[in-house]
Amino acid sequence: MGIGRRIDQSTPTMPLSAQGSIVGPKNTEPVKQAVAEAGKDSKPQAASFIPQSPKYSFADVILPARTLEAIQNALAIKDKSDQVFDAWGFSETHKHSRKVGLNLYGPPGTGKTMVAHAIAEYLGKKLLVINYADIESKFVGDTPKNLTEAFRIATDSDSILFFDEADAILSRRVTNMNNATDTSVNQTRSVMLTLLNDYQGVILFATNYISNYDPAFMRRILAHIDFELPDFDCRVRLLKKLIPTKLPHDIRTEELAREFDQISGSDISNAILMAAFRAARAEEPLVKHEYLADALQGIMKSKRANNTWSDRSDSVKVETRPVSEEYVKSQLKLEELK
Repeated sequence: MGIGRRIDQSTPTMPLSAQGSIVGPKNTEPVKQAVAEAGKDSKPQAASFIPQSPKYSFADVILPARTLEAIQNALAIKDKSDQVFDAWGFSETHKHSRKVGLNLYGPPGTGKTMVAHAIAEYLGKKLLVINYADIESKFVGDTPKNLTEAFRIATDSDSILFFDEADAILSRRVTNMNNATDTSVNQTRSVMLTLLNDYQGVILFATNYISNYDPAFMRRILAHIDFELPDFDCRVRLLKKLIPTKLPHDIRTEELAREFDQISGSDISNAILMAAFRAARAEEPLVKHEYLADALQGIMKSKRANNTWSDRSDSVKVETRPVSEEYVKSQLKLEELK
């Protein structure tokens, strides 16, 4: 669940004069050759999106009961679509509401991406996973084209469209546009709004930063599902599930679940693997309880350090406060009042 990766497609930089011509030595052949080489990759390439088979099912997912129930309620629109829209007449009052749009939001490592795959498996469809880096282009106007292409492929293949780290594309539009980049960002947002209005398939979004969403997008999504950190019961189940059955150990799962109440499923998975490698390196006959406890403690320490670093005055500020259901409702209300 990444926009940090950016493919560098930049061409070699050439010094420019005030008139925009290339400034170079009298022998222009090397310059011409460099420009020709750069030009080979300067034409925009059409984005290629390939639907994939789901990697997980709901049998692989461990979630708090409230989160799981919210997912099941949202998916009922596919199971009970004929009854609600046809038999009960909602096709007359909600003509453009047959799409299933779900927004999965919450802290990292809480299972949002796994659930996207599980939903696809449950519905018997493939999943078209889109990160912003997949559609972003340095060419003006190409990002909206790539976005449109993603929707087209999802429609033609009857796949579920899944935008991972969706805050990159559903963020608020720029109100004071100062350059071509701002204009391009707003153009992409506008195209996304239009595509969402017209799309009638299943579309999923996942984000760690729902507070960055534009309210206009939020009201076009059927349900917003909060992925909280696992509760005690889920932590116990995750620990038991992620420890291989043939692994020799003396791990006391309930004790760890009680001690570490701020860990995610991803944290548990990583910690168990680290504990196993520590035991293997020490040539121990089993994975000791203390090894896993130390690994979990190390993860919690790194999280605290990360929060401390983000508070430094010279660091990049990223808002990571938890978002309540009341916040989501308030954003939807703001959009309705516009």
